Amino acid sequence: MWSAAAPGWERHARFVERREATVSDLLLASLRPGTTVLELGCGPGGLGLAAAERVGPSGSVVLSDVVHDMLAVAERAVAERGLPQVSTRLLDLEDLDLPDRSVDVVLCREALMLVPEPSRAAAEMARVLRPGGHAAVSVWGPRPDNPWIAVLLDAVGDAVGMEVPPPGIPGPFSLDDADRLAALFRGDGFADVQVRAVATPWEGPSFDEWWNVVPALAGPVGTMLAGLPPETAEAIRAACEQELVRYESATGLEVPGLTLVATARR
Repeated sequence: MWSAAAPGWERHARFVERREATVSDLLLASLRPGTTVLELGCGPGGLGLAAAERVGPSGSVVLSDVVHDMLAVAERAVAERGLPQVSTRLLDLEDLDLPDRSVDVVLCREALMLVPEPSRAAAEMARVLRPGGHAAVSVWGPRPDNPWIAVLLDAVGDAVGMEVPPPGIPGPFSLDDADRLAALFRGDGFADVQVRAVATPWEGPSFDEWWNVVPALAGPVGTMLAGLPPETAEAIRAACEQELVRYESATGLEVPGLTLVATARR
């Protein structure tokens, strides 16, 4: 399902980076020239490419993802930028095929919330970090604080008669509690664990732009939406528009969003 979403992520990669600019700055704050960086769940690769600029030619960055088609998007971005300090790897967040104590910084932007066993993934981050290394992770905050995506999930769920995502399936809000997120890292040998909430609104010129962008980035939900009868998809679109009209302004659409950013030292 995430393979099917890869073209949408490539098409809207610049939008993703604009929306995530504040979060990305926090995630990259510990980077210095010469740093060895591993990005997990890299998607189209924007965060890792920004990391490469900070670590410079004396550093190195590995962009990794478990989805081959998504990694291919990142590989094309790397080739376009011509950064020799950047490489790519197909890696499972919960079972990293890397040596112990091999990197200085681990980055993971909005992927940890999608794995079945986030505690196992946190343990893997700790294992591959050198002593004194840093982990920096972001996940989405509570569903009510993220109507920019929750409106779509609710409308699809109402149309198909089921909760989206289904209970027990890792989803966008599976790590939406700051205390639980912090506990993941405190339990795996990290120190100086901090979690902060960052406003990440969706901003665009119109509802039409929201409808063009958000379903294309929604992974399994976007795939589900594409497979529905046209009349059902149109009803979902109308329901979303009705909910989002409250966020219209003179300059377009601004829908609230909230991201949790966790940082920790090994």
